[in-house]
Amino acid sequence: MEQQQIDEKFMRLALNEARKALDQQEVPIGAVVVADGAVIGRGHNLVETLADPTAHAEMQALTAAASTLGGKYLQKCTLYVTVEPCIMCAGAIGWAQVSRVVWGADDPKKGYRRYSETVFHPKTTVTRGILAAECESLMTAFFAGLRN
Repeated sequence: MEQQQIDEKFMRLALNEARKALDQQEVPIGAVVVADGAVIGRGHNLVETLADPTAHAEMQALTAAASTLGGKYLQKCTLYVTVEPCIMCAGAIGWAQVSRVVWGADDPKKGYRRYSETVFHPKTTVTRGILAAECESLMTAFFAGLRN
């Protein structure tokens, strides 16, 4: 399987997590952490459910992955997330030394790149735009529903 197919496979799992958030009236963002082809952590936004501003999908997935591995560093892992991480999540991704970050939809308003493109670990690589249309449509529909 080529990298694009692998990325789409795991982004679909992140989209499943985002749908769980949507079902809970949370902002529909989902994330999975993958090591050696296996999901070792997953999460979706739980900010409203937990009344916790740090309960973003990425934070949930990173915590689960660190617990699975028994350590704080995720150096040989890929994080798949449906929307570009915010600066808080990007900081956590940097501290965890995640090897690769893959996201679907860009977030020009709240994404980390608005503030700094150097927040990740220097060896971290980034891939953007995987299943972007699907990721964007979940967000668009959610926020359109709030305005009605």
